[in-house]
Amino acid sequence: MSTTLNDRLQVLLEPLASEAGVDLEEVTLTKVGGRRVLDVVLDADGGVDLDTVAELSRAFGVALDGPEGTAVLGDGEYRLEVGSPGTDRLLTLPRHWRRARTRLVKAQLTAGAEVTGRITESDEDGVLLEIAPVKGRGRATERRLAYTEIAKARVQIEFNRKGLDDDADLDTDVDADLDADLGEDDAEEA
Repeated sequence: MSTTLNDRLQVLLEPLASEAGVDLEEVTLTKVGGRRVLDVVLDADGGVDLDTVAELSRAFGVALDGPEGTAVLGDGEYRLEVGSPGTDRLLTLPRHWRRARTRLVKAQLTAGAEVTGRITESDEDGVLLEIAPVKGRGRATERRLAYTEIAKARVQIEFNRKGLDDDADLDTDVDADLDADLGEDDAEEA
């Protein structure tokens, strides 16, 4: 089995991500409008903060522009884009399921059926979903699925997520995010 260019780039960059305490989820080199674009997707428990993205962007750039990087990527310009997974990412590994705990997911099963439920727990073998009753009637049920039973699964976007029923809860979450993004001194001035 031969390794692809993306595989070789992943091997080059993985130790840097690992050293920073994050997972290198995906490395993809594509051509966009005649330019090469290298997309690197990072993730971690609790998410990846912007400082980590910036630090790793610099470290990846140094590695890619060095002798080992040039041997893999070749000479020539490229644009490096480093970020975290989007909302449309497939849940393919146990850590993806763990990180999506409490989120609503839609899973297509290998048997052909489809299941939508909220992740209540997961482990290395499978996931436990809470399935809401149809049209609000009856009680929620739980269903355990082995990962081998799941063909494809994605987190569903929720605009009115249970537990965020009033604006006060939303305002508190936004304020907390703002404080975290700005830092305490900047948040006090805002």
